[in-house]
Order: sequence, then C-alpha cells, then structure tokens
Amino acid sequence: MGELGLGLALLSLAIWVGLLTLWGNFWQCDQRLGEGDGEARGGKGGNEGDGEGRRDGGEIQNPKSTIQNFSAPHLRSADAHGRSPLPSICAVIPARNEADVIARAIRSLLTQTYPGPFQIVLVDDHSTDGTGEVAKKMAEELGQASRLTIVQAEALPAGWTGKLWAMEQGVRYTQTLTPLPEYLLFTDADIEHDRQNLNQLVAKAMQDDLDLVSLMVLLRCASFWEKLLIPAFVFFFQKLYPFPLVNNPNSRIAGAAGGCILIRRETLQAIGGLQILRQALIDDCSLAKAVKARRQKAGGRRHEQDREDREGRKAGGEIQHPTSNIQHSALHSQLSPPTGRIWLGLTQTTRSLRPYESLETIWNMVARTAYTQLHYSPWLLLGTLVGMVLVYLVLPVSTIAGLLTGHWPIAAVGFVGWGLMTLAYLPTIWLYRLSPLWAVCLPAIALLYNLMTLDSALRHWRGQGGAWKGRVYPARD
Repeated sequence: MGELGLGLALLSLAIWVGLLTLWGNFWQCDQRLGEGDGEARGGKGGNEGDGEGRRDGGEIQNPKSTIQNFSAPHLRSADAHGRSPLPSICAVIPARNEADVIARAIRSLLTQTYPGPFQIVLVDDHSTDGTGEVAKKMAEELGQASRLTIVQAEALPAGWTGKLWAMEQGVRYTQTLTPLPEYLLFTDADIEHDRQNLNQLVAKAMQDDLDLVSLMVLLRCASFWEKLLIPAFVFFFQKLYPFPLVNNPNSRIAGAAGGCILIRRETLQAIGGLQILRQALIDDCSLAKAVKARRQKAGGRRHEQDREDREGRKAGGEIQHPTSNIQHSALHSQLSPPTGRIWLGLTQTTRSLRPYESLETIWNMVARTAYTQLHYSPWLLLGTLVGMVLVYLVLPVSTIAGLLTGHWPIAAVGFVGWGLMTLAYLPTIWLYRLSPLWAVCLPAIALLYNLMTLDSALRHWRGQGGAWKGRVYPARD
C-alpha cells in the first residue's frame, strides 16, 4: 500500500508541475485590462507578434502607443456633420427579475466616459418585480432616458434558452438603429461597470484587431462562503480555459465570460448570429469558440493592409492617432474584415453585484451548469470526479497520512505538491484581496466542487436540468 500511495502522490505532483509549467501559465492571473489608463496589460500571451510593434523602414512602432484614452479632449468633438469619429456601441442586457441590482448596473453604463455613440437596450424577460420600471427611472434621474430602450421579451420559443432568446431580441432591435452599431456589448443585469470600462474594451479591440473582447468581472466576495468558494470558481475557470491560450490566435482554446463581452456586429453576423448558440446553457464560451473558429478555418490569414489603414499609417512611416481621421460614414471601410481574434482577461474594477451569501446559493449556481459543461456524458463525469480527486485530494491526504504513519517519502511528496497547489492558487486569492491562508484550503474547496458536479448530474438524471429563475432547461441530445 505504501508503494501505491507513493506512486499516486508522485503522479499528482507531476500533474501540478505540468500545470504550472506547460498549461499556458493560467494561474498567474496576468491577463488584465488596464484599470484607469485605457490600455491593456497582459497582452504578451495573446496575439503573439501582432500587437508588439511593427517595423517600418527599420523603425519599430508600437501600435499601443498610438491608442490614447478615448476621453482625450480632441476626441470628444464630432466632425463637420456632427458625427463621431469613434465606433458606435450598443449594450444588450437580458434581465429577468433583477429589480434589486438593475439600477446600479444601468447607472454604471450611463455614466461611462466613452465619448462615442453609445446606446443601451434592456430586454425585460417577463419580469414580475418591476425591473424595467426601475431601469427607466434610473435613466430619467440621470437625464439619459433617450439612451435607454426597454424591449419587452416575447414568449420563449422551443429550442431557445431564456437568456439567449432575450439577447437575440436585443440584437434584432439593434439592427433597426441608424447608424448600425459597430460593436455590441453583451452584459448582465447584475454587472456594475467601471467608468472607464467601455473606453478600455474599445481601445483593446481596436489596437489589437480583435473581434471579441471579454472580461471575467470581479465576483462578489464578502461572506464566508463567497471567500471560500468564489475565487476557486475563477481559478477552475482559468484552468479549464487558460486565458493566455485563449488569447493566442494560434491556439484552438476559446473562452469568454458572459458578464462582459464586446463583439463586432459584423463578426456576430458572420458566424450566424446568436441562433447558433440557442441551445447552449454555457453561451459565452460557445460564442468565443464560434468566433475563433473563423480564424482557424481561414488558416489564420492576416489582413495586414486593412490593419495598417486603420492604424493611420502614413506613406513616410509616420503614425498618427488611428481614430483621429476616421469619419463615421466611412468607419466600416476602415475596419478590417473579421479576424477571429479574441481576448479574455480579468479586472478588479468592473464587478458583479450578485450575492452568494450561503453555501446553497453557490451550490445551485455550480450545479446548474456543471454537467452541461461535461456534455451530459457519464464518462466525462467519471473522469472529472476521478481527476479532481487525483489532482486536489491525493496530495493533502498523502501529507497527513505520511506524517501519521511515519512514511516520510509520501509525506514529503505530498507536502511539496500541496505547496505547489497553494502557490498556483495564490494569484487568484490576491486578485480578490484575501488572506493567503485561504489558498491552503484549495483541496477542501475542490472536494465541495466535486460534490456539486456530482449533484449536477443527479439533477439532470432526475429531469431537473439547468433550472434558472423559474425555468428548467432539459438536456438535448
């Protein structure tokens, strides 16, 4: 038994060495959208070679240096025809019984510092708590009622999930706007956006030629259960979808966080719209996969000339501000065709207002979609449960068992592996500004998530599926 225990401990240790060194540095939490300066950090892992600088006549120019914060005074003025030189944005918010948080979400969007055209479409998905009225009142209080449109959702048709159907109706409404928005911002009704968030999203999209920019917003982390489980949720998401690999155009891994997604309207049309996602409970990552697949199918072809035009490259090699001479009527011709490039990052300033104050609320949140993530496969479920035990539980058990039995090699291997596990979790703990002691609890946290995943499968087998806000979505083959 001692040899078996030592073998399992060594295997688990080897897995953690591989995760820390070979899996995209997912644990470093270094993919960040610049907070307060209009620039993005952590771009090193994404668009390799595309955004680091361009050689022209022997001189390397960094395109990031040409993208200034969009709140600069010379960008606030429109052209001679009263049109903005900046791309137009329309936010689409699906909302169902969100009266307790919608006012703060709407306020945060209507007070954005982005000086370009920006509208908001709130799709009220049969709310019974006055969500639409609360949102309208907030817009009126801010004197911004003209920028908010409330669309009453139609009945949910077969083959759609509620959130996707609400988003689809919002997208359809945006197609009636004049001019058509260049970008759509998909966000949730419980997200409070930093005032600079839209500035930073648009700047990132334009400077790195991205079709989709997404943020994993800072989740609420106030109660004991939130501190114990919420950072781990983010950690596991990063391990499943390593952000540097998501951001690498040569990698097939794609992911996004549905709370904050900026996507080019033309790109959404090119992939077939939200209809291709209508049966997806995990719609954000499915959307990112569809966008990135365009690049993979095209063999990663680059649209160099279009990008140079948009960056405002002059004949003599001099670079001017990329948006300073873009007329609104000609913006589409300045933008390159869809590239399939995506970017996913973290932020500490745009946050979720959704409370998870008890174990039950977090448990239900995870159990709602965990088995869906496994494609309703019993074999993937079994592999996940066994894998979680091997990766997260073998090492602490080895440490304790080795110390109690005097089997020092097992204790040593377990202790080193547990230390690596803790080290990997620390950046996420620091992201949430928590004590490092929480990182030591990762094995126990993983056990709880394992039980939640198992419960997710049990709910599916009982026909409860993905229950959310009074609706239950059964699995589809």
